[in-house]
Amino acid sequence: MCGYAAHTYKTYSLLHRSSERAGILNYCKENSITFYSYMVLEQGALTGHYNEENPFPAGTGRGDAYNPHLKKLEVLIDEMKTIGTRFDASPAQIATAWAIAKGTLPIIGVNRVRQVEEAAKAVRIELTAEEISRLERLGDETGVHTLREWEKEM
Repeated sequence: MCGYAAHTYKTYSLLHRSSERAGILNYCKENSITFYSYMVLEQGALTGHYNEENPFPAGTGRGDAYNPHLKKLEVLIDEMKTIGTRFDASPAQIATAWAIAKGTLPIIGVNRVRQVEEAAKAVRIELTAEEISRLERLGDETGVHTLREWEKEM
């Protein structure tokens, strides 16, 4: 859980909030323990880049995990796009801003300068409580649970 080095890192996204529900996130906040959230973008599934017309490559781990769920993610991603219009931000930036608003320090995988710049901009996005609540409700309503073999539900 929260370790010796006063930090922890757990899967935490709009699709997987078990650390929050189990009280781990609050415990870390109350005890000044940094909570590093990873999988915030669900390996790209919450970026808005992938959909039924543009799925992940077939036969890959990401494709196997997320392609069957892309249709279910549409409403959530559409809402992230709608919220993003207020900030001129992408769904990836909104998902990252959500994780920051929840008091976590997101770990974002990047391989392009543009992605670094987008992640930096997400720090300046301040979501309203209503937007956060709506995103969480829509994330829950997807019913998508894609934890991989190395991850455990809390």
